[in-house]
Amino acid sequence: MPPKLESEKNPVRYMHTVSEAGRLLPSSSRWNAIALDFNLTPKFSASYESIPSQYPKSVDCNLVITDKKYFHIFIFVIVAIFFAVVAVALLVHFLPQKHKHQDSSIDLKLAINQALTFYDAQKSGNYPRNSPVKYRGDSGLKDGNSAKTNLIGGYYDSGNNIKFTFTTAYTMTLLSWTAMEYQSKYADIDELDHVRDIIRWGTDYLHEVFIPPNGSNLTLYSQVGSTISTNHEPNDISCWQRPEDMSYGRPVSVCDGSATDLAGEIVAALSAASMVFEEDKEYSGKLVQAAESLYEVVTKEDPKKQGTYTAVDACGKQARMLYNSTSYKDELAWGATWLFLATKNTDYLANATQFFLSAKKDETNLDKGVFYWNNKLSAVAVLLTGIRYFRDPGFPYEDVLKFSSNSTHSLMCSYLFKKYMSRTPGGLVIPKPDNGPLLQYAVTASFLSKLYSDYIDHLKISGASCETDTFSVSMLRDFSSSQVNYILGQNPMKMSYLVGYGDKFPVQVHHRSASIPWDKRLYNCDDGKTWLNSKNPNPQVLLGAMVGGPDTNDHFTDQRSNKRFTEPTISSNAGLVSALIALQDPSNNSHDLKNSLWEWI
Repeated sequence: MPPKLESEKNPVRYMHTVSEAGRLLPSSSRWNAIALDFNLTPKFSASYESIPSQYPKSVDCNLVITDKKYFHIFIFVIVAIFFAVVAVALLVHFLPQKHKHQDSSIDLKLAINQALTFYDAQKSGNYPRNSPVKYRGDSGLKDGNSAKTNLIGGYYDSGNNIKFTFTTAYTMTLLSWTAMEYQSKYADIDELDHVRDIIRWGTDYLHEVFIPPNGSNLTLYSQVGSTISTNHEPNDISCWQRPEDMSYGRPVSVCDGSATDLAGEIVAALSAASMVFEEDKEYSGKLVQAAESLYEVVTKEDPKKQGTYTAVDACGKQARMLYNSTSYKDELAWGATWLFLATKNTDYLANATQFFLSAKKDETNLDKGVFYWNNKLSAVAVLLTGIRYFRDPGFPYEDVLKFSSNSTHSLMCSYLFKKYMSRTPGGLVIPKPDNGPLLQYAVTASFLSKLYSDYIDHLKISGASCETDTFSVSMLRDFSSSQVNYILGQNPMKMSYLVGYGDKFPVQVHHRSASIPWDKRLYNCDDGKTWLNSKNPNPQVLLGAMVGGPDTNDHFTDQRSNKRFTEPTISSNAGLVSALIALQDPSNNSHDLKNSLWEWI
């Protein structure tokens, strides 16, 4: 006769419990229940963290009732305490809340409107007649002709007239993320339709930049326009000309399935945007179907051929001098994560966690903790942590998701404590001290820190820790505000780095459309040089453009020819929009806001 199992010797009763992620767990599973076997003392003890633990907690204990009178008194006291706690909670909930608002001199609503308006100034193609930007018109209407395809539309990347698929996709992903996390905030300030229009303009273009294989290889278009001159012919870098006046050649860079990072970025953008337009079933379905199709092709590519798009001359040589991609695994993790969120297909979550672990092993010290167009690992960690908290997928993902939570906590500490990440004398964080434009890194740090404070605040957790340091919700929000306040004028230069915001802002922005008069005259390349080298302010105010920003000593040079200081980009502005909308207080002072990504109400 086989020996009896432990559960047969000591029958165990399973009861429902609630996970720390706030979800009711079924009692059918041993691991999703509280087990009571009525022993005298607990068989083990453990100290639990303030975040969801690795496994739901099971406690074995013995309950012996020796006197019913005392037992009834015990029950009465427990019930009284319960009702007292409920009464206090209701009182706190319905009393007016004291929110720590942004500095009264900072107008976030205005800044958000302006930062979004920058994208209206960057549109390529058949220009909308109802645009708030009146110094732009139709442009790039022959884009794609050299490759016998239609690449009209999309966005000009920066102060030049080039369209980069890589940064366009990153920008649309980030804006879509904010449109889901802070949907009610956008609606509250009447900017929801505005941001959706910006996203759709971008995703309409992204849907056209790849051709799924049909008996041949995958085709991806990575760029329209050129950075390298042939025989001294004018191009988008050498010629200072409005996009409406362009007459020089606009070559198209063509890639195949080896452009893993580019494909992963497009997958992320289409997947994220499909959720933004969920109410438009046809359009949303078209986006997610295209994302799944592209993802399947690129992940089935021979691993020996997978790589970065800028490593292949035909695909990325033209982009290398401006946007050299150094890894592709973070884009695979980024794309797979967004596909999981869009489809709820756990196969994508399995891929995302595997790609995330692999990418973290390869992450360089130079890019560690930096979220920008070239590295999405910090953002992936935050998203996976959100999945752990609010989707609670459990086994077999819990170990990786716990690792993502720990990575997120380390990231938050790196923002808060100077021993991990340096600052300028004026307080601007310096995640990547490579003498490049600093503001693009500060705004994403501001966004992620405020976003994560919202996550743990929603869980009613006051803070968390990383190794030897601890942080609170208020610390994260103070840091996030400090970076935005710096950008909007509270800095040693006493100027706003958001064009058009405040009394003092850059007036010689490195931007072709803004620097050449809109007077119905055609200006050729030679004419444009006059405006490039002019010491006068731009004739048009490029409203809402965030420039590159100051150096590590808080010094700023307002000079059109010095693009390191004065050039805006669509990817940098996406980080700014994200930080601004995260910090914007809703007018009704509601504590819990509608969140369409995690389905908060």
